[in-house]
Amino acid sequence: MKLQLIILALSPIIACIMWIYLKDKYEKEPLMVLAKFFVLGIFISIISIKVESILMKFNTLNSDYYILYTSFVVAALTEEGLKAIVFIPNILKEKNFNEKLDGIIYSIFFSLGFATVENIIYILFENYEQVLEVGIVRGLISIPGHIMFAITMGYYISKYKFGKNKIKKREYMILAILVPILFHGIFDFILMREYRWTIVIFAIYIIILWKVNLDKLDDYMKISKKRFLKKFKHKNKK
Repeated sequence: MKLQLIILALSPIIACIMWIYLKDKYEKEPLMVLAKFFVLGIFISIISIKVESILMKFNTLNSDYYILYTSFVVAALTEEGLKAIVFIPNILKEKNFNEKLDGIIYSIFFSLGFATVENIIYILFENYEQVLEVGIVRGLISIPGHIMFAITMGYYISKYKFGKNKIKKREYMILAILVPILFHGIFDFILMREYRWTIVIFAIYIIILWKVNLDKLDDYMKISKKRFLKKFKHKNKK
C-alpha cells in the first residue's frame, strides 16, 4: 500500500522533471548538476517543514488574519525565503550557469526536490479515502505552482547574472526573492478561502500565473536557440 502511495506522490514529480529536461533542447545541463540542485531542494524542504511548524505555534490570529499569516508568512515567506537563501548563492557559483535558460532549469529542479518531500508527506499522512483526490489535486495544482514560483526566481536570477547595469542587477535580485513570495502567498491565500466564488478567482489566477511564467520560459528558450545557432554557424565557418 505504501509503495502505491509513493508512486502516487512521485509520478507528477517525474513527469515534471521529464517536461523541463526536454525543454532544455540546445545545451543540456549536466545530470549531476541537476541532481545536486534537486537534492538541495529536498534538504531545504525538510528544514522548511520544521520552521513552519514552529511558526504555526505562534499563530493565535483569527479569521482573515490567520489566513494571511499562514499563507504569506508561514508558507510563502518561509518556503521561498529558504529557497532563495540556499539556491541563489549555489547557482551563482555554478560554472555551468552560462546562459539565461539555465537559471530557470536549475531553479525548477531545486523546486521539484522541495516539492517531492512535501508531496510524499501530504500523501502518506492523508486519509485513505481521500488520498487519491489529494494526490491528483497536488499533481495538477500544487506541484505546478512550485514550478511557476521557480520560473520566476530563475528568470530574475538570470537577469541579475547576465545584466551589466549595477542598479538594475540589484533590482533583479530583489525581484528574484520578493516576487515568488508574493505569487506563493496569493496562491495559498486564495486556496485557503472557503468560499465558492474563490474557485473562479483561483482558476483565473492560475491561468495568469501559467501565462506569465511560461512566456518567461519561452523567451529564454528563444535566446538559447539563437545562442546555439550562432555557435553552430561559427563552428561551420572554421
